[in-house]
Amino acid sequence: MPHAHDTKRVPYSAAQMFDLVADIRRYPEFLPWCKALRVRSEETDEQGRGLVVADMVARFKGFEERFTTRVTLDRSALAVDVAYIDGPFKHLVNAWRFKPLEDGGAQVDFDIEFEFRSRVLQLLAKTMLEKALLKLSDAFVQRAHALYGGVTCSGPSSRPAQPST
Repeated sequence: MPHAHDTKRVPYSAAQMFDLVADIRRYPEFLPWCKALRVRSEETDEQGRGLVVADMVARFKGFEERFTTRVTLDRSALAVDVAYIDGPFKHLVNAWRFKPLEDGGAQVDFDIEFEFRSRVLQLLAKTMLEKALLKLSDAFVQRAHALYGGVTCSGPSSRPAQPST
């Protein structure tokens, strides 16, 4: 099953990056392949974590798929976890972790693991995994630049995705 990890250092606080990733309603504004997003429900659990169920329409290389996920937003842990509910996948999980750095910036870790039901989509995803992950990860960093201003975080401060299958 394809799995990838990306780590980036950014000049924005861990809280700012958490807020950016947690604002899922805005994804169609800046995420490549995200054509539409609808929040079905929002609540807060007994531990104070936000729980959001959302539908996303993704379009990539001539394919368009709709899927539903449950997003857990844990501000105290600076963590966002996404679990698959329904759609074209057999399996999908992803996780974001935001670690404050001494210089006021943050380390952003993103992990994703998935398997499509369709063999065609699975083969396409495996061949494009690293490029797609970097494009998604970079979209969040560029969104942070647009929202918070600042310098570009490419080069030595970021590390490329580490895919595995």
